[in-house]
Amino acid sequence: MSYSYSDSALRPSLDEIRLLRLLPNKDEDAPLRSQLFKCILQDSGRRTHPYDALSYVWGDSANPKSIFIGKHTLSVTVNLHKALSRLRHHSIERILWVDAICINQEDTSEKEQQIQIMATIYALASLVVVWIGDAAENSDEALEEICHLARYKNSSNSPRPECTQENAVLALLLRRWFRRIWVLQEVAAARHILVMCGSMEIDGYAFCLGVRSYDFMNSNPQLQGLINSVIYLIEGAIFRRGFVTTSSGRSSLDISTLGELMDMYHTHEATEHHDKIYALLGMSIDDLSKAGLSPDYGLPWEDLFRNLVKFLLHDDVSVEILAPNETALIKSQGCILGWVGSVQREMPGVDSPGFYLFIDDAGVLRNWREGEADNQWIPHASAKTVRDGDLICLLQGASNPSIVRPHDGYFNVILIVAPPVKDLYESFQLTLTRQCNLTLLWDW
Repeated sequence: MSYSYSDSALRPSLDEIRLLRLLPNKDEDAPLRSQLFKCILQDSGRRTHPYDALSYVWGDSANPKSIFIGKHTLSVTVNLHKALSRLRHHSIERILWVDAICINQEDTSEKEQQIQIMATIYALASLVVVWIGDAAENSDEALEEICHLARYKNSSNSPRPECTQENAVLALLLRRWFRRIWVLQEVAAARHILVMCGSMEIDGYAFCLGVRSYDFMNSNPQLQGLINSVIYLIEGAIFRRGFVTTSSGRSSLDISTLGELMDMYHTHEATEHHDKIYALLGMSIDDLSKAGLSPDYGLPWEDLFRNLVKFLLHDDVSVEILAPNETALIKSQGCILGWVGSVQREMPGVDSPGFYLFIDDAGVLRNWREGEADNQWIPHASAKTVRDGDLICLLQGASNPSIVRPHDGYFNVILIVAPPVKDLYESFQLTLTRQCNLTLLWDW
């Protein structure tokens, strides 16, 4: 008989969650047996709770496997079944939080409520286990070499190991886990991370040290933004201070503004369109109480996307969502402030490119001249690459400019929000008398 959640309803007002007790078995081929029990998250001085949270890709839902919860069965994907089999101990029960099991996936209101405390769930876990997947394409050898490189970087006495598994490491980093948008919040919240692939495992910080040793990280554009963003979040786990609770009761990791998060991560993958926004809310420092962005899967995607654009820019901009529903056509009065020149890919102590700013009217930014140190504008990292000749525009009512690229009568959005250095705000305001009609296309 299939498991039913009807007898274990959660109490949202208490930040209650379910935890999975995975029962031990010495026989690796034995059926997975477990129990579900409820637990109230308590922010007791930001101390972690004695459970591990799993970060993984659901995988293909075809040909599901079954696990036992008490005397009943629950269907899970093949990838999750493999992860649980790998996590099961021979003699000790293991306490886990796994979204596909601990959240009733048939209850939309429960999903919406649990999403709002997801940052807390991962932040209070004693360990976040990253399950990349089953062993394949020489992944064992890849992780072994990554481990050797990490050991070398952490010791001045060790000789540098020879890199012979670049292709295997590349195949590992191109797996779906690194492209999934939900993993960003999961590793951003973590205090301690363990990376697992097949029978191999490695500490999260050591994994990052080793991966950063490969030259292809700087030469492969496909990996540059995708992997660096995840690596950055994983290696910061050991320094993490936890989460904050906003005035509206939402837990947040307080990492960056929502606009900057969207620029950095909106190209990551999600099963549902809504999740490309909801997965980033827990990292935002913004007050989202009146933004119309609270998790609500009943809200049509077009309306949610429109709410996002208006929140990031201004409520008065015109927004039309174009097929296949991941492109926003934005129309507004605004002005072109200047253009980008001399993009510098590598700047000392800076992870994202910097560039020099040029402007048509020399009198507006008379102290900003090419080649001067204080002429550099270093925006946040982004999924799309800023190029020489991109334009800087400011829409009417917007708090920050955007970086756009001309294309056939409209402008493609490169950065939807590009906060300038402080000294530029007053200069930008001087150009607002020269407004025109602007059409922007923000393609996800």
